[in-house]
Amino acid sequence: MQGHSVSDSGQISSDTTQIDAFTDLARVRSGRELSDYAALWQWSVDEPAGFWRAVWDFYDLGVIARAAEGGLPSGDVDVLATRDMPGAQWFPGVRLNYVSAVLRHCDRPGAAIVGIDEDGRRSAIDWAQLPGLVTGFAQTLTDLGVGEGDVVAAYLPDIPEAVIAFLGTAHVGAIWSGCGQDYAPEGAAGRLSQLDPKVLVTATGYRYNGKSVDKSADSTALAGLLTDLVAHIVVGESGSDAAAAPGVRRIAYDDAIGTPAEGLDPAAVPFDHPLWVLFSSGTTGKPKGIVHGHGGVVLEHLKAAGLHGDLGSDDVFFWQTALSWMMWNFQVAGLLVGSRILCYSGSPLYPDADRLWQLVEAEGVTYFGTSPGQLQASRKAGLVPGRDHDLSSLRTLGSTGSTLAADLFTWVDDNVKAGLPISSISGGTDVVTAFAGGSTGVPVVAGELSVRYLGVALESWSPDRKPLVGEVGEMVITAPMPSMPVSFWNDPDDARYLAAYFEHEWDVPADGPVWRHGDWVTVTDRGSLVIHGRSDATLNRHGIRMGSADIYEVVEGIDEIAEAFVLGVDGPGGAYWMPLFVTLVPGAALDDDLRARLASEVRTRLSPRHVPDEVIAAPGIPHTRTGKKLEVPVTGILTGRSEVSIDPKSVDDYSLIDWYAAQGRAHTW
Repeated sequence: MQGHSVSDSGQISSDTTQIDAFTDLARVRSGRELSDYAALWQWSVDEPAGFWRAVWDFYDLGVIARAAEGGLPSGDVDVLATRDMPGAQWFPGVRLNYVSAVLRHCDRPGAAIVGIDEDGRRSAIDWAQLPGLVTGFAQTLTDLGVGEGDVVAAYLPDIPEAVIAFLGTAHVGAIWSGCGQDYAPEGAAGRLSQLDPKVLVTATGYRYNGKSVDKSADSTALAGLLTDLVAHIVVGESGSDAAAAPGVRRIAYDDAIGTPAEGLDPAAVPFDHPLWVLFSSGTTGKPKGIVHGHGGVVLEHLKAAGLHGDLGSDDVFFWQTALSWMMWNFQVAGLLVGSRILCYSGSPLYPDADRLWQLVEAEGVTYFGTSPGQLQASRKAGLVPGRDHDLSSLRTLGSTGSTLAADLFTWVDDNVKAGLPISSISGGTDVVTAFAGGSTGVPVVAGELSVRYLGVALESWSPDRKPLVGEVGEMVITAPMPSMPVSFWNDPDDARYLAAYFEHEWDVPADGPVWRHGDWVTVTDRGSLVIHGRSDATLNRHGIRMGSADIYEVVEGIDEIAEAFVLGVDGPGGAYWMPLFVTLVPGAALDDDLRARLASEVRTRLSPRHVPDEVIAAPGIPHTRTGKKLEVPVTGILTGRSEVSIDPKSVDDYSLIDWYAAQGRAHTW
């Protein structure tokens, strides 16, 4: 990809990166020298209103905005009226729409969205086609009586039709919420029914692991569980005469996109008008609906995709994801910067671990986002993607979902592409972005997240609220971000919102509350980060706190180990049990030799205190449906706490929970 700078006319040229061009603007705005990334970050958190106004101007958002009262931003007070957390008021009086920021790129040639399924079938939607498809879907919603504040729910695989449905929903000011079709109807309804959607969009099915998965019956069942529906739109049906629930119109997707609606402009909604609702994992309670607004998402995603990812019109952006995961929402952000996005519906490991590398080559992907699990599977399969595929277009590798171990950085350098920048990111559904990750031009160190993202006032705190450098502490955010939740759904007094992030053991600092994210983190003296795991799943052995991610990095680097799961279980009389559960690669056996090697590696690379009490071969590791290990609830089950309850619909393989419970009962103290 070529970089960018902004000329006096506002056009982007290709002689430098976006963050370099932005820094030139920031020097003028701030009056600071801003000689390196650290200085730019410091300004962004010292003067958040000035920073976000600069982002607004750099991406020329004034051309898509409308002024309600007081005009468009001309000063810092017009950007950040209050800095309260929660409740910060960003860009008061501004009206805009996410879709306007996408459609301004529609004079570009070529495809905007490409879809590929597991069998290799490919479809493409050109930029020139995009307005017609989006306004066609928007007109159907309008005809159904769906408008600002109504909810459109989706039960879909990662396909281009999902992107069109989302954009059509946002176009009319309605609220989007998506769920992957790997959920059973009851599991999907546990999320979507909270929103009382008026329209449901589903697909007849998909292919996964070489099998055809028919979701017609499940989609119909889900529609029956959503009591306020007026329409059920189905991708894959050839007509609109299929059976539907009483009072619910059933419409084929091809009919729903219909005829382009000439002159139908995106609804100009307030800056914090709800864009979508994302859900927490819901493993130990009812999933929480997290509401994000149009303006905050546009600003944050332009910053993350444009300034940090340097994505632009020459790029193909592919993050292997699903609708249940916030990375789907972030992948769509590629359209905000004029990039082509690639949707893949299928297993990332079928027919083998080479599948995604084939896609990267075939589609000329420039920014490939994946998971440590997929990279680990590639390594253990002995793949050498850089030798076996033409990856000349690939310029950045992104990774998230869990901590990316240092040895995988090395594997990528040796086997994918020497010197390839790796952006390991950490963020969440909570802010639908990253707090930290990579950034163009900043050196990558194996095992580290290169930078705190611009505009993210991230610190590592000691128990007495002292910022730490070079030591493990709690990750906190001390100032608001535009994409922090507007609210939680059905939480009128913000009680659940406050409990989730702001009610903790610290006294409230004099300058207001801080956001506690629940991660152990080290901020290095270079400004990079090391994530050590969830602080609410801390291993606390004899008073020494340890992060599970450190142990996973060592153990999962052993060839025979497919995945690891370490827990710290409190027992009677102050006893403590730290078992390590492992799944093995095919053909491997957990014998005394492997146990001894594993203990030696942990002792040598970490410390004797990190060595588990015992190593147990497990039939599997339980995850949320977005791939996060269920450390906290399973620890509670092994402890024998009767109040711990895990929602079966939120776990990838609930049958494993009984196996772990049996391990807890069998353990003798």
